[in-house]
Amino acid sequence: MSTDTQKNGTTGAPIQPSSKATAAAPKLNSADMEMGSMPGADTPAEEDIMQLARVGNVPSMEKLFEKGEYDATYTDDEGITPLHWAAINNQYAMAKFLIEKGADLNKKGGESVATPLQWAAQRSNYYTVNLLLQHGADPLISDAQGYNTLHISTFNGNVLLITLLLHQGIPVDVADSYGHTALMWAAYKGFPLCVDLFLRWGASVHATDEQGFTALHWALVKGSAPCILKLIEYGADRFAKTHTGKTPAITAQDLNTVGAWHRALKECGYDEDAHPVTPWWPGASYFLQDKRTFMNRFLFLLPFSLLWIELLLLSNLPVFLSLPFGLLVVFGYQWITTQVIEYGPPDMRHLHKTPWLAGICAGSVFLVGVSWLLTVLPATFSAHPLLNFICIGLIGLTSYFYATSMVFDPGFVPKLNGIAEQKAVIDELLSMWKFDESNFCVSCMIRTPLRSKHCKRCQRCVAKHDHHCPWINNCVGINNHRHFFFFLIGLTLGILSFDWLLYYYFSDISSGAAKECTVLSENLCQVLNADPYVILLGIWASLQLTWVSMLLFVQFVQVARAMTTYENMYGINDGSAANLMHNFTSTGAPLDPSHPDALAAPPSAAQDPLGNRSHHGHKHGRGFLQQWSRILGVDTFIETATGRGAATAKKQRKKKNPYSRGYVQNCKDFWCDPAPMFGRRETGDAVVGGQRVNWAETYESPAAMELGGRRGRGGYETVAGDEV
Repeated sequence: MSTDTQKNGTTGAPIQPSSKATAAAPKLNSADMEMGSMPGADTPAEEDIMQLARVGNVPSMEKLFEKGEYDATYTDDEGITPLHWAAINNQYAMAKFLIEKGADLNKKGGESVATPLQWAAQRSNYYTVNLLLQHGADPLISDAQGYNTLHISTFNGNVLLITLLLHQGIPVDVADSYGHTALMWAAYKGFPLCVDLFLRWGASVHATDEQGFTALHWALVKGSAPCILKLIEYGADRFAKTHTGKTPAITAQDLNTVGAWHRALKECGYDEDAHPVTPWWPGASYFLQDKRTFMNRFLFLLPFSLLWIELLLLSNLPVFLSLPFGLLVVFGYQWITTQVIEYGPPDMRHLHKTPWLAGICAGSVFLVGVSWLLTVLPATFSAHPLLNFICIGLIGLTSYFYATSMVFDPGFVPKLNGIAEQKAVIDELLSMWKFDESNFCVSCMIRTPLRSKHCKRCQRCVAKHDHHCPWINNCVGINNHRHFFFFLIGLTLGILSFDWLLYYYFSDISSGAAKECTVLSENLCQVLNADPYVILLGIWASLQLTWVSMLLFVQFVQVARAMTTYENMYGINDGSAANLMHNFTSTGAPLDPSHPDALAAPPSAAQDPLGNRSHHGHKHGRGFLQQWSRILGVDTFIETATGRGAATAKKQRKKKNPYSRGYVQNCKDFWCDPAPMFGRRETGDAVVGGQRVNWAETYESPAAMELGGRRGRGGYETVAGDEV
């Protein structure tokens, strides 16, 4: 089961009254436990208290209580109460009614001898779980198998439910009757997001169960490499022994998970025997002191020398020598980078996740600038001074905006100060029926603003997130989007002006050059022989116009449409009620009685009642060509040029773009907002429709903000009509 898409209310059909109810609270060797069954198969529906609780029929339950035959404390032969059935079927209104009528919140029942809270937690019904907790349900009560509510919640891998429980003050290392902590359960089940959550919350990686197994041992049972890697990162003992003397390595051998074990060890900088691997090359001691800083600097600067050496080889050696020597240098540099990456942090084990591509871009700009200064300028300034001033101005602006795009905060959403503030945000979202992945980021523990996205590379939520760009080794968000756009414009115009100067430069110097070469015509040979280094540099710079022009096209279209790259590819989430379909019970009735669909027919089976956020769970298996297509922006260009972006990615019907105010106003908002062009922007500050808005603090839909503006809170005046 996916931990990042598990939602409230994923119960399917409600538990039937005449059948056994299964609940997923497994032991280490068992997948299910029996909750119990409902009696009265022959009882009329209007008088069957358990059936009424199951379907959430509050008016009929009130009438039944008025007759005096039943009350909220009714218990069947198995100890099951109506509150149990309301809880497991996510009947929030019914559960609230029964609690108000005096139902016992901590009554144990069923074959598992579990409380209503545990029944609700088993089905990840976290709105009902919160309701029971707020009225005094005890989350530390254990069922017949020794599991409390935190353990049962971990079995399903629901990070939102676990987050809710941890903020209620449940000890993260509380153990079940066999000594298993929630971290051990998450590791055993193979839920890396849950493992990460528990570890960030302070769970002990050294805790052992009654057999001496640590969480690392249990992770090796499932063989989940991400779980194993995360535990090793947090300092798990790689040589810990159980009471029978089994180390993690022996456990991996016994359970055929050696591959995952070795892969995790390698990514964390250990050999197959779990010993630290020390680099053999010079400077290793400095590298080990701060791997991340060393890799960022080294891999950013390395392409400078690579490009320079390649240009020198190709320009000064014959073709039959320059090509093999050039390839030899490329493979040599590849080997060097591979050696460095092999010892780097786990999240920098791929070249496109390092500053390597940013170094190639910066190195190209640097070499062009040096060649202009030392070679082109002296030869062309007297005849073309204005063009030279334009060229150096564009090179300077490109360098500035490139540097600012790379080093400026892209718009990281501020984190909260401590657990108390986090709990307040969670309580607020629960009260608004918005505690879901669209509105809360478990990684950052914050309420996510509209148009924000959590970037796994930056490990932060970015306000008005556009995309993570490997060419600047940074996210493009609200704070640096305009700087990034100016960088693209400056780079394009700079290359064109440099090429223009090269035309005049070679027109002057090529007349006396030799006309002989191996393959090309005499005229081309004459130009090439005049200054082979500069002509090859000009060709290399001109090649960059391919991906830059595609990226510029995409950005111009998206700015005119008031969309980000992510919204263009995966659709728009405007925070409106139409997107909040998660708060339904298992029977299709809305949890919130004030929900706009409360009086309407329940959603059909063909509809998605979970409201899955569009940008979660996208697992795209990418080959080499697909990966480079994404890095160069080819896939985004094709989707934008063909107008198939969001519709293709999500196959959703077209809807209004709530952020657009028309092409002219959208462009004016982007280019003319009062934020400094040559300085840092206040985080999240922007303009929409001529009015100020802060995308790091905007949570309501534009329609709601429009109403708010009429009440004097500021906001949007209109809702746009552009289609997505």
